[in-house]
Amino acid sequence: MRYLIWLLFILGAAVALSLVFGSNNGYVLVVQPPYRVEFSLNLLVILLVVGFASLHGTLRLIQYTLRLPESVRKFKQAQRQKEAHAALLEGLHALVEGRYGKAETAAARALELGEDAGLSALVAARAAHRMKHLAKRDFYLAEAERLAPDASIARLLTHTELLLEGRQYALALQPLQQLEKIEPNYAPAMKLLLKAHQRLGNWEQVLHVLARLEKLNAIEPVHYWQAQYQAHQQLLERHAGNREELLAYWKKIPESDRLQTQMARMGARRFLDAGDGATAAQIIEMSLTKYWESELAAKYGDCAGSDTLKQLQQAEFWLQSHHDDAGLLLSLGNLCVRQELWGKAKSYLEASISVVPSSAAHLALAKLLERMDQQAEAYQHYRQSLEYALREAA
Repeated sequence: MRYLIWLLFILGAAVALSLVFGSNNGYVLVVQPPYRVEFSLNLLVILLVVGFASLHGTLRLIQYTLRLPESVRKFKQAQRQKEAHAALLEGLHALVEGRYGKAETAAARALELGEDAGLSALVAARAAHRMKHLAKRDFYLAEAERLAPDASIARLLTHTELLLEGRQYALALQPLQQLEKIEPNYAPAMKLLLKAHQRLGNWEQVLHVLARLEKLNAIEPVHYWQAQYQAHQQLLERHAGNREELLAYWKKIPESDRLQTQMARMGARRFLDAGDGATAAQIIEMSLTKYWESELAAKYGDCAGSDTLKQLQQAEFWLQSHHDDAGLLLSLGNLCVRQELWGKAKSYLEASISVVPSSAAHLALAKLLERMDQQAEAYQHYRQSLEYALREAA
């Protein structure tokens, strides 16, 4: 289009000149003794125009020639950047598709061509890791550190993830410590730190990291509760052999957490194993007052505290609101057995079975009937207890 405009301009200028100078009879005389040159004014104008155009063209040609090396260099650089960008995209697509060999080759090519050194090196490192080429992985990570020092967060996160995938949990703490110095409250790094401490069994540190994540509102409540429960479970098992240590640790747990049904069930079980039925009963009482659960209520009758009668009264109070709860009826039956209230115990156990038959209820009733010298009925309930136990196990 530009050349067409110039052509029209030249043609228009020619027409204008012909109109102006077509009837022009002037002439130009150039004298340089002993020479004398005479030519028309029209020719002079034409010579001036042609001369100017020639000079302008010559200067432009010289300028283009001088700039030619720089133009060639820029062209090659643009082609190199285009090739490098295409290689990086190819590497990313191959990595997502699981073509790790192709991904490493393409990313290494992009790194060689200088396309986003940090990203290219990390793509190559991930691909090498998937192929278990750990030496290559470490090389690419070192290249990322050397060529893109400003992208340290991405590199350290990637390094940590790869170490965790390779089950090198202790080594994963090193890049996480560096991340902590760069950005102390960086949620993605803290989540990886949580995973590392969980795998290493550092349960005190797990609770510390969980508290930080909750403060930042960077963890889902369900995930927070699951991780916290696991940590408390492991720490309670660690102190299970010592009743005093177990009690001391249990009191360190926030009351709101101790009241949760799952936590209360675990705590009661640990104290029962330690022979402290009174504390186990207290834990269940506090939890059931806040959150009712039939399975936890069924454990209440297993807690041999110092005052069984008081426990029986508490269970009967609950029965007013939960008269058809099979777990509570089972506990009432077991408490009555300890108080040697045989008839009452039998009624409660039979009621529990009528609501929801269970292995535990049939077994408790079988033992009671055996005490009451009703061997035939006891045998039937022993058999039913075994049947339900097999069903529950399946």
